[in-house]
Parts: sequence; C-alpha cells; structure tokens
Amino acid sequence: MLVDQAIGFYVRQGIYTDIKKLPYRPYGLVLGTSKYFSKNTPNLFYSYRLLAANNLFKERKVDYLLLSGDNRTVEYNEPRTMFKDLKKMGVPEEFMYLDYAGFRTLDSVIRADQVFKAHSITIITQRFHCERALFIAKYHNIDAICFAAEYPSGYTFVRFREFFARLQAVLDLLVEKEPHFLGKPEPLPPPPFSD
Repeated sequence: MLVDQAIGFYVRQGIYTDIKKLPYRPYGLVLGTSKYFSKNTPNLFYSYRLLAANNLFKERKVDYLLLSGDNRTVEYNEPRTMFKDLKKMGVPEEFMYLDYAGFRTLDSVIRADQVFKAHSITIITQRFHCERALFIAKYHNIDAICFAAEYPSGYTFVRFREFFARLQAVLDLLVEKEPHFLGKPEPLPPPPFSD
C-alpha cells in the first residue's frame, strides 16, 4: 500500500487533466490496451485514450503520436488498431508512428526515448497508468509528463490490479530490467517548427 501511494505522490506534479493547462511537447506516447474486453465488450479505457490523443493532436499540444502496444500475434495488434481508429477520427497517418514492441509499460516508455529518440513526451493514458509510467520515466531520466484520459466508471478490478503492477515496476527497476526488444534507433521526425 505504501509503495502504491508513494508512486502517486512522487509523480503527481507531472499529471494533467485540463488540456488548456497541458504544456506543449513534440511527441505524444499513447499506451496501448485491447479495444475489446472478452465477448466483444468495448473497452472504454481504449476509447478514452484515443479520444484524448485525438484532442491533444487537434489542439496542437503534440505534433506526433507514437502508438505503442502489444503485437504478439497476427490477430492481436494494438498499435495497428489504434492507428486505424485514430485515422478514422481525422489524425493524418503521416503524424502517427507505431511501436510494435510495447509489450509492457516499461518497454513503451524506454523505447520511446532510446529507440524513437522522443526525448520530450506527453504520455497518454488513464491517471492510474500515468503514475506508473511517469515513475518509470523519472527513474530513467526521461523528460515526460502525462495527460490523464477519462477513467470509465466502475472497473475497480483494474485499479486493484494496478497495485500489483506497481510492485512489479519497482522490482523491475531494482534489477535494472531492460525492454524485451531495443534494436537499432528509429528516430521520429523533429518538431515541425524546430530550428
């Protein structure tokens, strides 16, 4: 319980819920999740993350979106699904990049920095997930803030599961766990109006 609360307290100043107060960052890192729960029930965590990502792009709070998620099988491809749905929402495909090796939050955050060279990022996910992602980013000296997407009502099991995910995150950092894949750098484009 102390670890859970300490992580939230440690990163609280880097989390934003008001888009008007959110500082500009060149890159938005959208953390993946499944589009559906079992029995084809829509996953509102997914829907609200994409809505937030779309809004940040439209309001020019980010220039590019890095869509990071699991791609373990041909049938299950989180980055590609996010790409298709954001394109339907009006985000041009040339402003979206896909990270197929975002198997875990640790992978997504570190790969954004080390592989995609996105050194100034806004992470986009729900608040509970923001806290863990920012904790990982801070430990690795990654310049990151987080925009907290809307949290669906109910779903207390998700927050319960997060308690154990945070314990695992601390253990991963203590043993200096690396992403499953790193590979060669694939730098994202520079900000459109950078020198």
